[in-house]
Amino acid sequence: MHKFSLKLRLMIAFSTFFVLIGSICFLVSWFEAKESTDEFFDSYQMALARNLASADWEDVNHSVLKHTNFEFKNIKNAQDDDEAIGFAVFDLSGNMVFHDNQNGKNFSFKGYTSAFVNENVKGDLWRIMRIKSADKNHIIAIGQELEYRSDVAWDLTEEFMLPWIVGLSVLLMFMLMIIEREFRPLKKAALQIKNRKPDDLSQVQMSGLPKEVLPLVDAINELLQKLQTLLQTERRFVADASHELRTPLAALKVQLEVLQLCLDDKEALNKAISNLEQGLLRSAHLVEQLLTLSRIENLMPDFDDAQDINWKHHTENILNDYQTAIKQKNLRINCDKLTNKGPISKANQTLIATIIKNLSENAVKYSPKGANIDICSDDKCFEIFNLGVTIENKHLEHLGKRFYRPSGNNEKGSGLGLSIVKHIVQHYNCDLSFTNVDNGFKVRVTKQ
Repeated sequence: MHKFSLKLRLMIAFSTFFVLIGSICFLVSWFEAKESTDEFFDSYQMALARNLASADWEDVNHSVLKHTNFEFKNIKNAQDDDEAIGFAVFDLSGNMVFHDNQNGKNFSFKGYTSAFVNENVKGDLWRIMRIKSADKNHIIAIGQELEYRSDVAWDLTEEFMLPWIVGLSVLLMFMLMIIEREFRPLKKAALQIKNRKPDDLSQVQMSGLPKEVLPLVDAINELLQKLQTLLQTERRFVADASHELRTPLAALKVQLEVLQLCLDDKEALNKAISNLEQGLLRSAHLVEQLLTLSRIENLMPDFDDAQDINWKHHTENILNDYQTAIKQKNLRINCDKLTNKGPISKANQTLIATIIKNLSENAVKYSPKGANIDICSDDKCFEIFNLGVTIENKHLEHLGKRFYRPSGNNEKGSGLGLSIVKHIVQHYNCDLSFTNVDNGFKVRVTKQ
């Protein structure tokens, strides 16, 4: 279902609100004006009736009426509306003895009422009251057309509401202009994003944007930053993989050619097959490490199922997998200071096992025969110490980088194990450090 834009919805909402409020105010003003008009003209009719009732109507004749009309016509700046008021004077027999020479002559005699009544006078509705004169010999009828009262009420309402209507209309136009102006930065930001190239993941400019949308723009920029990091990681992974796999694949090709040349020599053939098998294992291990590193770098949130970690249990299980290599090299593993606790108390079990596996594998692989390996842990640190093994200081700061392996090392490896450990450790707000201490090499995972 198509939805209107926020700007259009705001404009419609404000316009509807102003029309609704204006209509309510207009109706309330009209009813108030109508009530005030009725009260005023009722009071005016009663005051006129009081004056007429006190007059002497016995000797009044129509020559007086003519003289009165002549005097009124000579009044300057006078506006005489024949609907404003009308009156007539009747004797007790019902004979009209005097009237205003306008609408009063159409009034009918209905006796003494002493109250306001609505009557039809020549097709128009009039509000008429009748009272007796002071001498009790005459009935005085004073009336006013109701439509005139309504016209006066409408005129008062229009005069009162017109400035408000004009003011509200100007205010509405001003608000619509403000809405249009305030939405321009949003439109500009939208065009900026729309016109970007697919590989442009730079931050969205936040200058001039309303404060209310800054959290949204921040979230978009954060997402763009994550996408940029992910894209850089993928590019680096492709570049590293293509670079690192080129040599083993070339070696496999050479070994295959050697194998083809040794088909007639059984001993050479077996040796070529063994070399090819070792090359395949190294390549498979390299690919596995590359995929592990890529998954850890890009999909770390997928490993957020935190569980209690037993560091001693994980370490002992992993060391059991290396018992053959440990016995072949006559290594002595000391785990007396290894506890169940470690620098990371809750984490994904697989990731912690990966840390311990890579560090333990390096300790076993790079220790000379008969060496001692001390493994210890507490709630702040996990540590592996290789006695009799040291690394040149110039190499220490590069450990943990992708594919970095100190020169002069004859052991086979991909140079990715410590990089994998470093990423996992940093995800859990810990540090990975390497030091040469007391004629030995120490690896420490410590809580920040």
